[in-house]
This record gives sequence, structure tokens and C-alpha cells, in this order.
Amino acid sequence: MKLSHNPLLAELLPAWRARAMLILMMALFGGLVARAFWLQVVNDEFYQRKGEERFSRVLPTPASRGRVLDRNEQVLAMSTQVSAIVAESRPTRLEAKVNARDIGAESLSPVQVRALAELLEMDHREVARKIPDQRGRGYLKRQVPPEVAQRILALKLPGIRAEPEYRRYYPHGEVSAHVVGFTGADDKGLEGIELAMNRPLTGQTGSRRVITDARRNVVEDVETLQLPRDGGDVRLAIDTRVQFLVHSRLQAAVTRHRARAGSAVVIDVRTGEVLALANWPTYNPNNRSQLSGPSLRNRAFTDTFEPGSTIKPFVAAMALDAGRFTFNTPIDCSGKLTFGRYSIGDAHKHDTLTVAEVIEKSSNIGIAKIAAEFKPQEMWTVYDSVGFGNPLKLGFPGEAAGRLRAPSTWKPVEQATMSYGHGISVTLMQLAHAYLAFARNGDLIPLSLTRVDTPPLSGLQVFSPQTAREVRRMLEMAAGPNGTAPLSQIPGYRVAGKTGTAHKIEGGNYANKYVASFVGFAPVSEPRYIVAVMIDEPSNGVHYGGQVAAPVFSDIMGATLRAAGIAPDAPGPVLQMARTAVGAKEDM
Repeated sequence: MKLSHNPLLAELLPAWRARAMLILMMALFGGLVARAFWLQVVNDEFYQRKGEERFSRVLPTPASRGRVLDRNEQVLAMSTQVSAIVAESRPTRLEAKVNARDIGAESLSPVQVRALAELLEMDHREVARKIPDQRGRGYLKRQVPPEVAQRILALKLPGIRAEPEYRRYYPHGEVSAHVVGFTGADDKGLEGIELAMNRPLTGQTGSRRVITDARRNVVEDVETLQLPRDGGDVRLAIDTRVQFLVHSRLQAAVTRHRARAGSAVVIDVRTGEVLALANWPTYNPNNRSQLSGPSLRNRAFTDTFEPGSTIKPFVAAMALDAGRFTFNTPIDCSGKLTFGRYSIGDAHKHDTLTVAEVIEKSSNIGIAKIAAEFKPQEMWTVYDSVGFGNPLKLGFPGEAAGRLRAPSTWKPVEQATMSYGHGISVTLMQLAHAYLAFARNGDLIPLSLTRVDTPPLSGLQVFSPQTAREVRRMLEMAAGPNGTAPLSQIPGYRVAGKTGTAHKIEGGNYANKYVASFVGFAPVSEPRYIVAVMIDEPSNGVHYGGQVAAPVFSDIMGATLRAAGIAPDAPGPVLQMARTAVGAKEDM
């Protein structure tokens, strides 16, 4: 039997089945080709995006914060470039498997953590705690010097990179600290002008696209998506020369009188510009580790106190403006002034004084009798018109409004005490601003922390020009040899001003602690500057404003007038000094 005649072999498969299988396989292969064409040519964006997400990133490009300048273009605050050390989370399991050859490990080893902590000057446990456990990123340390950042990058640690940022630097340190303030780690203003002017100083962050390696280190800058826009500069009214001398004189006074604190301000009478503002104690804004505590308080704006006798000229101005009193109206200031179980007296006995002499001698009885001729509403209106009880609205952080109660609540004895500065509270800046009405022609112009190029011609008229001139004469008498502040005198210049001495309130009661103050202006013939000084709790044996604050005024005002080249308006003492100098030379 032939093998070819085997019936099993003779039974052949149908030809159509082989053709069908061939067509099916070709169709499947064609589908794969079409799918590949669709994914790689027609609709390639998805997988390209997924691929780019692993190596292409968008990083922020920081903008430089604007500078803070004084009126003469001296830099008070500027930004320097530093780095932020960023830790990105370890890769996911899938990424770890794919990139195991490149990364070599899923996280930092203990040795690497210790090396990183040593460069950052941090505890290694804190560094380990800050490294994210899940997908994400976190700052290990901000504002790291560039040289330290380079040494960290040289370690080539997985997930550790440096981002550029800026750190604020203050060339004048503690001298202008309470004016300029400081920024936080995120370069946002936290105090002073840095906070008040944060919006114009802040720039707009840009962005850039980069390619990173498996360790997520930047290996190539691809493109700039948005250019950063630096912040604008802010030019202040502050004069650095005046600021330095105010700072040094105030520090010396607080130390000499063993005081708790002190404040001083200098204002330009013509423009309302704040030329200097100093507080003691102060702080160094470049030392971020000590930016806390009472030294941060800008006391000229935030601390309120009872102004004492510095408020008496406003009552006298009210009396003159109303026409009920004149410069020479006599007032009986003998004995005591009694309100029920309360009585008011003077530190020194007086008989009859004119209105001008009431201010010169600082008589509580005299000023209380003047105030008694007016309704509480009338007196309140005067205090309110010069800004007491209201913030100055300069945009400065923490500015206090002071305390001025509604006139409907005043009792006769309270109106009397408020006439000589008790039962009312103000800030030093409010007091200095109010004295503009006397240094000018009875009008008040707003204060300005920024430079004013065009002085205002006039302001809010609160007293008549004639009243302002007469009160100016009274204040010159008060600062004279027969007044309460002869120590405020400046050789060659006519000075006007008023002392203030007030008990401090603690726990709702007056304590045996004092605030000594003095506010004045010069030269009287054409007032140019106002200087206000407040010394808190002097404890070296004297506490009166004429003994403690007036000499500080004299030092600051004299140096300011000489620095500005203001001509003397009291030639008598100058000639006398010249004769003395010539005589001394001839005796040599």
C-alpha cells in the first residue's frame, strides 16, 4: 500500500481557512501600524507631554525687589542674590525602577544627610525631617549664600537643588531700622516702609522651562516663558545725615538718663516731610535671628502717652482765636483750683500771669481757667482739628490713633486736666504734626514719609495766622531764659517750643514714673524744622521735660540747622561768642 494513498493524508484543509488567517494577521499588523502612526505622528502630544513631564520642568525666575533710597539717593535697602536649597521627594516605585541605573538610590543615605546638614549649619535630624516622603518639594533652608549653594550642588545629591532668590541688605543697619523695616524669607515686607510700600517695591516673578536629569538637576535651559519684572524704587523723605545724628543723640540721652526708651522725629515745616525718625532701643535688620521683642516697636507711631504741658499752646490758641482772651489778658494763678474733692495746683507758686506768661511758666491753674471759659465741644473740636484721637493715615504699620474721648462724657475736672495734657493720649508723631500749625501760618499740611518735590502752598486752616504768630511768641518765651526750657536754646538761633512732663498710667492708676517730652521749632523768624523728643521713664534723678528732653532737642535742632546751612536769626549771641573768642586769642 502506497503511503500517498493514506486516507488521513488525503483529507486536506480547506483553502479558504489559510487565506482567512493570512488576512487576519495582515489586518492586525495593519492595525498596529495605524495605531503607531496615530500615536507617533497624528496624536503625538500626549506621550510627548508624558515624556517631557519626567525631564522638562517650569521653574520660577525671581524678580529683584526695588531699592529704598533716602532723599539724596543713598541706598537704605537693596537686594542681593542668594539661593534657596530645595529638597524634592524621592521618586515613585515605577520611577525608581526605570531610573535605578541613573539614581542609584531612592533617598539620601545617612552620610549624605550629615554632609548636607553640615553645609547648611543645621541639625542632621532636622534636615532628614524636611525631606518630603511623598511626591512634592520643600525648602531645606532659604537665603543661603551663593558659595555655600555651589558646595551643596557639588555633592550631586539626588533631589537636592538650588533655586535663585534674593536677600534684603540694609547698609545703615540699626540707624534707620524703624523707618525702613525689614522683609521675611519670602522677600515680603514685614515692618516699616518695607511693609507700607510692599506693593510698589515687589516685582513680578518670571518663569523658564528647563531640562532636568534623573536626579532632577537642571542640565539645560530650554526657553524663557516670562521675563521677571523687578520692583520699583521708593525714595523716602529721610535725610541720612540727619537720621544718623538723631539716632546718636537719642541713644546718648536714653543711656545718660537710664531711661526705658526714647523717640525723636524731625519734620520739614515747608513740606511736611519726615526727615528723621529714630527710636531707642532699636535693632539690626540684617540680623534675622534677633528680629523680635520690644526693640521692634516704632514708638513714634505706635506708643501713646499723655502729652502733659505740650498741649497747653492749643488751648491758648483756641482762646485767642475765639477773641475771648488776648496775648496780655491777666489771669489769677494763685492758690489752687478746686473741683469738688479734686484740686489743681502749680509746681511753683504764681500770682497774676498773662496768657503769654501762662504758657511761658506752664501754669496748670492758668490754662485750666482759660479752658473753663469754653464748652467741652469747643475744646474737643480744636483737639480734633489738629489730629488728636485720629491716626495720621500714612500707611505705616501699627500706627496708633491715641485717645480723645467724646466731649459729652467730660466732667469739669476732666476738661481742666485735659487742658494741661492729662486724660488724653497722643503719639509723638501726632504731636509733632500738630505743632506745624504754630510753625506755619495756622494751617496743617499732611506729613509725608516719601520725598515731596513740590511743597504745598497751604493746608487745612485750624488757627488764624495772627493767632499762630502770637502763640509762636509765647513758645519762644517758654524756651527762653525765664521759661521752663532754657536748655533748649541754640547759640545764634531763636528757638520756640514747649516742655511736657506726665505721670505714666499702670493698671489704671498713675505710677511714680514719667514721660518727659519737648516739641519745638527753629529758627523762629522763619521756622524751618520741627523736632519732637520723648524720653520714657528717665530714672537718673531728673524727670522734667525741660531737663531731660529739651537738651536733646537743642543738640538735634542745632546740628540740623548747621547741616542745612540755615542762617542764624539771633546775631546777638553770635557776636558775643566772636568777641569772647577774639579776647581769648589776645590773652594767649
